Amino acid sequence: METIQTEQTSPMPAQPQKEHQWLQKLVGEWTYETEVMMEPNQPPVKSTGTETVRSLGGLWFLAEGQGEMPCGGAATTLMTLGYDPQKQRYVGTWIGSMMTYLWQYDGELDAAATILTLNADGPAMTGEKKLGKYKDVIEFKSDDHRVLTSHMLGDDGQWQHFMTAHYRRKQ
Repeated sequence: METIQTEQTSPMPAQPQKEHQWLQKLVGEWTYETEVMMEPNQPPVKSTGTETVRSLGGLWFLAEGQGEMPCGGAATTLMTLGYDPQKQRYVGTWIGSMMTYLWQYDGELDAAATILTLNADGPAMTGEKKLGKYKDVIEFKSDDHRVLTSHMLGDDGQWQHFMTAHYRRKQ
């Protein structure tokens, strides 16, 4: 019986692809400012923080954030991002000190290679015990400025934007 070698079973270490190189732009020290829509017809709530992004072998990228929650209190977050050549998809996770849910990302880069859209299922913000559809969109405005927007799929089938974070590289 012939054995087929895949990247997962190959004894050779995986090599970063061009998709991993795109994620390399995230590496560094960042400050961020967020605006979150907490209630309809209310002004957004603002908060600030810092983020450190590092590479794990050029294949995985870990972004650890420290800051304030929009409703008050300290928060620590950890995002992991990578690219799975077998799935041909960006993959990752997100956890935060304010919740017990593990968010799992599945995403793709746009044709211009400036916008990474990460899809996830997560707890519905309606208070019901069900999952909702979400997407986080990372867009590089420049090498030193990126914007993260978060959206949830409403009951009407429309994406509702509820959070914007501007990340600026520390100089």
